[in-house]
Amino acid sequence: MAKSTSGAASPSSTRRVAKDGVAATKPGSAPVTKATKGPAKRAAKRVAKVASRGARASTAPAGNGRNGTDAASRREQRRLLQQDLSRAQLLDAAEEVFGAKGFHETTLKEIADLAEFSVGSVYSFFENKDDLFLNVFLRRGAEFLPGMLATAQGAASPLAALHALVDYEVGFFRAHPHFGRLFLRSASTVVPIPDIIESNELGGNFEVAMQTQAGVLRAGQKSGVFRVGDPVVLARMFSGLVSSFQSLDPAVVSDDGASERMSIDELHAIIDGAFRR
Repeated sequence: MAKSTSGAASPSSTRRVAKDGVAATKPGSAPVTKATKGPAKRAAKRVAKVASRGARASTAPAGNGRNGTDAASRREQRRLLQQDLSRAQLLDAAEEVFGAKGFHETTLKEIADLAEFSVGSVYSFFENKDDLFLNVFLRRGAEFLPGMLATAQGAASPLAALHALVDYEVGFFRAHPHFGRLFLRSASTVVPIPDIIESNELGGNFEVAMQTQAGVLRAGQKSGVFRVGDPVVLARMFSGLVSSFQSLDPAVVSDDGASERMSIDELHAIIDGAFRR
């Protein structure tokens, strides 16, 4: 995911994300060596863990088909479904308000009011504002990362994969503009999400995204398509170009129907010129 910039973290309610070690992944035809196999497995486990958080199971034990057992099971299913719906509504509201105002200027009351909940109800699902803020990112990460990996691995060539990643990343923010604003406000290509509580999981997600892009660039270098250079550095540069486009994309940052300042085709031409040999 392309990263952008934001202000400094708060003195006490937030702390900087602690970076994990590099979590390697294997998009496209990127080589897997004995040295990278372990990190790649850890990255895959991290993605699976994030995805599982975004798709909470809400199944109840099967009844015996008679008496009150089935009725109790159905009641439990309805209760769990209602909980999931309420949690999703709070996350939607938080995403919108955090995206518009930032972490420090947002109150739980504003989020609760938008979601039509009491402030007390928010604490039924999240420990505090920090926890709610973190879970906004974890929910979208559970959607974003699997799609990103599939995009990188499903392309016919490293060059096609790089351009497919551009479309995917720009398209994801356009599909979730409130999250796009929040991400651009809170994130950096150098330090992931500096405006949030410590989260090894979130820092690991950032590394998976960077290593996915680096793997595509590494594969292209091996086939002679991409310019030489450290793939991780090039991946950060790629993210910087995409995030610069996103930061002025009216479909993400504007509510007044502003005209497009650069087309996606122009962005593709810049990416091609920057990374192709």
